[in-house]
Amino acid sequence: MSHAIDFGQLVAAAGDAVVVSDASGAIIVWNPAAERIFGFSEAEAIGRSLDLITPERQRQRHWDGYHKTMQTGVTRYRAETLRVPAIHKDGHALSIAFTVALLHGPDGAVTGIAAIIRDETKRWNDERQLRKRLAELEARPT
Repeated sequence: MSHAIDFGQLVAAAGDAVVVSDASGAIIVWNPAAERIFGFSEAEAIGRSLDLITPERQRQRHWDGYHKTMQTGVTRYRAETLRVPAIHKDGHALSIAFTVALLHGPDGAVTGIAAIIRDETKRWNDERQLRKRLAELEARPT
């Protein structure tokens, strides 16, 4: 039995952000969860650079890795969840976790990267508060 899958519907319904960028780093897929996490509408994001959500201090490192991946077809982050800072449309800092998948053309060359992204800002802040509280308790004289 064959089941046809509507990948557009799958991407739109996903609870995590699905952001796909082409070889140059321009955003070509931006689902509703990406809009919810980052604050930019699909119309605002499509065609824009990933700098849209990458903090300025991280950009050089991001692009060095991105272009190397496009040239070599290799990423060390395929099975690894990456945790990095990001920025929201209104300018506030986010902490995101994501995995990537390389997309290939018929000739095998890398044509883009798909990222599945989760907002972990609340969890990161909660953990930071717990670490701070623990440090305060450990510093107390007994």
